[in-house]
Amino acid sequence: MKRILTVVLAALMLTGISASAQAKWGVTAGLNFNTSKFSEVDVKAKTGWSVGGTCLLDLPLGFSVQPSLIYHQKGANLTNEISQTMGYLELPVSVQWGPDLLIFRPFVDVTPFIGYAISNEAYGDFSFSGIKDFSSWEGKERFEYGLGIGGGINVWKLQVIARYNWNFGSLYNVEGWNDIKDHFSDLKTDNRNFQGLTLSLALLF
Repeated sequence: MKRILTVVLAALMLTGISASAQAKWGVTAGLNFNTSKFSEVDVKAKTGWSVGGTCLLDLPLGFSVQPSLIYHQKGANLTNEISQTMGYLELPVSVQWGPDLLIFRPFVDVTPFIGYAISNEAYGDFSFSGIKDFSSWEGKERFEYGLGIGGGINVWKLQVIARYNWNFGSLYNVEGWNDIKDHFSDLKTDNRNFQGLTLSLALLF
């Protein structure tokens, strides 16, 4: 976790490297297709969305840095009975490289991110499981951190990015995870947070 935070802070510091660098501000929105791994239990992907603000700073040698502040809705469907949805206030910092081809600019990116859950909802029939307060914060870890790798293209004032995000934090703390395992006998030791593919569109000014 310390390494991820160090990368995030270093990337943010790059935004102040050059006063002459060209900065573009904008808005971004997108869709995500997230799931969460619970060993042998069938967890299906759930479509969510994101929206927020972003700033693109061009650097020398084809590099650029793009921090964003977004609301990111994530979730998963557990065995067709439970649908879990959580909303995170998230800070991704995209470090990009790509050649400027005048009309457009393709690029690859590496994006460390941190986030904090601010909404938590669960839907379905919970009587079969015996789990109490599944949609409460009790037993859950609200802080998240991870890394995304992907690519995109800038055309005029538009930017499109496709990225796969790995979340290294746990969705449940020890107490919460033990409670989940008590009611789902197929679970083993895997307690992984939401991760998956994101597609985003930004308008830069």
